[in-house]
Amino acid sequence: MKRILFCGALALSLFACNDEVLLTEGTPAEAQDPLTRAELNDLVEAHLFATNDVFDWNETTDHVIWSALKLSQNEAALGYQPAGYENLPETIHEIDVNAGEWKTTRDELVSDLIEATARLTGEDITEEELFVAPEDGVLPILEVKVLHPEVLAEFRSRPDVRYFEPSNYSGGELELRSGSGCSEAPTSSLYSADYTTISPGAKLPWNYAYMNIPSAWNTSQGAGIGITIIDTGVYPEQNKLGSQFSSDWSTGRSITKYGTYAPNWWSSRTDGPNDQCGHGTQMSGLAAAPRTNNGSTVGVAYKANLRVYRATSDVIVNNSREKRGVKDALVSSGNHSGTKVISMSIGDVFSSGTVKDGIRYANNRGKLILCAAGTSLSWTSWYGVIFPANMSETTAVTGVRDGSSLQRCNTCHDGSAVDFVAVMQRASNTDRTSLTLSRYNDSPGYVGGSSAATATTAGIAALVWATNPSQSRSQVLNRMKQAASIYPGRSGNFGWGIIDAAQAVQ
Repeated sequence: MKRILFCGALALSLFACNDEVLLTEGTPAEAQDPLTRAELNDLVEAHLFATNDVFDWNETTDHVIWSALKLSQNEAALGYQPAGYENLPETIHEIDVNAGEWKTTRDELVSDLIEATARLTGEDITEEELFVAPEDGVLPILEVKVLHPEVLAEFRSRPDVRYFEPSNYSGGELELRSGSGCSEAPTSSLYSADYTTISPGAKLPWNYAYMNIPSAWNTSQGAGIGITIIDTGVYPEQNKLGSQFSSDWSTGRSITKYGTYAPNWWSSRTDGPNDQCGHGTQMSGLAAAPRTNNGSTVGVAYKANLRVYRATSDVIVNNSREKRGVKDALVSSGNHSGTKVISMSIGDVFSSGTVKDGIRYANNRGKLILCAAGTSLSWTSWYGVIFPANMSETTAVTGVRDGSSLQRCNTCHDGSAVDFVAVMQRASNTDRTSLTLSRYNDSPGYVGGSSAATATTAGIAALVWATNPSQSRSQVLNRMKQAASIYPGRSGNFGWGIIDAAQAVQ
C-alpha cells in the first residue's frame, strides 16, 4: 500500500508540473527539445492517475506527439475524411475510400504530405518512402512517416484530418508494469476442488457455477453462433482447438484460424495464426473448448463455431504492427456474416485511432464486441478501464472474486465503463483462478483477470444468442443485463454485475 500511495503522490505532482505541456499549445514543437521517454512516461502516468482515463493523443500538444514520434521511428497514423463530412463513426462501414470525394481527399493528403516533407526537410520523398504500410482499401487511414514537427502541426489543424497520432510508441516502463499476459498455462498442482468431472469425461471449472453456466446448458450450448477471438492466435499443438474441436459432445461445428500480425517492422507479411504467447489459446479455451472425454476443460459455448486471429504478439496493443493487426481482424470479422460475438482480452492505456476505426466498423456491422477492462500488477491496478474497453461501442468486462459481495480480482481494473463482471478468482487464494486449455495436452491450467472474465462472458453471450439466432445485438445485451445480479441498478465499478446464464437463456 505504501508503494501505491507513493506512486500516486508522484503522479499528482508530475501532472501539476506537466499540465500545461499536456493540454495546451505553447512554444511550437520545432522550437522545443523533444521529451525523453522517461519524461513522456511520467506525463502519461500522471494523466492516468489524475483522470482515471486512457491517454488520448488527440487531446495533447504537437510537442508531446512529436516527442513520441521521435521515440518510435517517426511512424504515425493519419485518419482522414472529406472536409465537412459528418457522422463518420456511424457510417464508417458504408464509405468507399477508393471512389469519389474519399479518393480525392486521400490523394490530396498524400500529395500535400510529400510536398510539405520536401519543403521542410529539404529532401525529396516518394510515396513509397512516405508510407509505413499499405492501405487496406476499407478504412480511411494512412500510415506514414512524419519527418519534421511542422508537418505534424500543419496537418493536425486541417479539416480533412481526423487524427494524426504516433502509431508505434511503446510506454517502456508502463508496458513492463502491465506484463505481457503470456503463459503456456499448464499447472503441476491442480486443486481437486477447482473442477468437477462431467460427462463424457470433461473438467468443469469451479467458477462456472457462479454464473449458472451448467444450468444454462440445459437450454443452449451456443450451437450455430460464431465467436471470434482477437488475440495471439492458438497453439497448433492443442488438438482441442484443432482436429478435436468438433468431437464428442461438440460435433457439428468449425474452427478457423487467421494471422493478421506482421512480426517484423521491415515487412508487412504476417506470420500466420500460430500462438507464440499462450494467451489466445487460453481465451479460446474458455469461450469454446469442446466437451470431450479425456479430461480437458470445457468451454462455456462448447457447440459454438470459433474464429481465432493472431493479431498481436501479446496482450498489450502498443506498436503499429499490433494496431494494424487488430484493425484488420476487426474489419474481417465485421464482414463475416457468421460472427456474432467478438472477444478482445487485449488493450492498452493509450487510445488508438486505428483500432477505434476498426471497432466502429465491426460494431456498425452488428457485432457484439466484448473487451477486457484491464489486468495488471496489483500495485498498478489503480488505472481505470483501458482502451478499447472504455469505448461506448464495446462492452467492458472485468473479473471478481467469489463471495457474497463483489470484490474485484487482485489484478483487475474496474470503473464506470465496466458493464459486466465474472467470477474469476478464489477470495481465499488469489492463485486459484479459472481453468482453461494449456499448450500440449489435456492437463488444464489456471488463468484469471479481466481477460478470462471477457472470454467467459463471450461464451455466455453465444449461449444467449443461440436461443434465437435472429436476435439483434441489443436484444442479446438486454437479456444479459436483465439476468445480471445488480440489474435494474448499475454499480459505479461493476456495471450490471454477474450474469446468471441460466436466466439469460430463458
